Amino acid sequence: MAKPETGLSTVPPTVPPTLSADVLPTVLLMGFEPFGGESTNSSWRVAQALHGEVIAGAQVVAVQLPCVFGVALSALQQALAQHGPHLVLVLALGQATGRCELTPERVAINVDDARIPDNAGARPVDTAVVPGGPAAYFSTLPIKAMVAAMRAEGVPASVSQTAGTYVCNHVFYGLMHALHALHALQTRQTRPGVRGGFMHVPLLPEQAARLPGQPSLELATQVAGVRVALSTALLRHDDLHAIGGAEH
Repeated sequence: MAKPETGLSTVPPTVPPTLSADVLPTVLLMGFEPFGGESTNSSWRVAQALHGEVIAGAQVVAVQLPCVFGVALSALQQALAQHGPHLVLVLALGQATGRCELTPERVAINVDDARIPDNAGARPVDTAVVPGGPAAYFSTLPIKAMVAAMRAEGVPASVSQTAGTYVCNHVFYGLMHALHALHALQTRQTRPGVRGGFMHVPLLPEQAARLPGQPSLELATQVAGVRVALSTALLRHDDLHAIGGAEH
């Protein structure tokens, strides 16, 4: 089995051979390298754990993204190009300190506004992710159905209305912008479009132990939640007509 695809924060990752993507449809599951002084990142730990699994007839390929503005999008584009012929779905994961649930994101916005520097020291303020791009893109995954399925399996989950303005939102917006362009091409080729979205995951207990008062969730529970979320996204295109909003 090929190893999960990893890359350094300063250069796009080299892409090793795919698993059996020449036979099965491919799901890209992306996570981030550690950032903000952490030695691990829960999003990457979850992606690693699911690498190589076959879920609802599609094979999961884990890809690690650098926590660096711009460079993360280059790594994303490289992964999309590598796996494009068999790609059916992309889910990017990000670590969210302070959240206690798995939270599929509703919308990505076209702004970078970094509270802390990225791993290369960059700290953009009020900068467009894609100059001239739309103000926002919505996820094309059935986020409410994913939440319902995770809850049914005993995994805490809810819809999130904001992915922030750091590298997570940067990648979410860049992903949806790339898939929008890809969808136009696939429509002309009468191929089904690749769907995509983003989901934040909580800290792991060992991370929260160094940050008193912060919530966390065991790795096994997070992996189980993402597994059922991917299965739901692969098996249905329509979303539930259910309440998933928030007052603030």
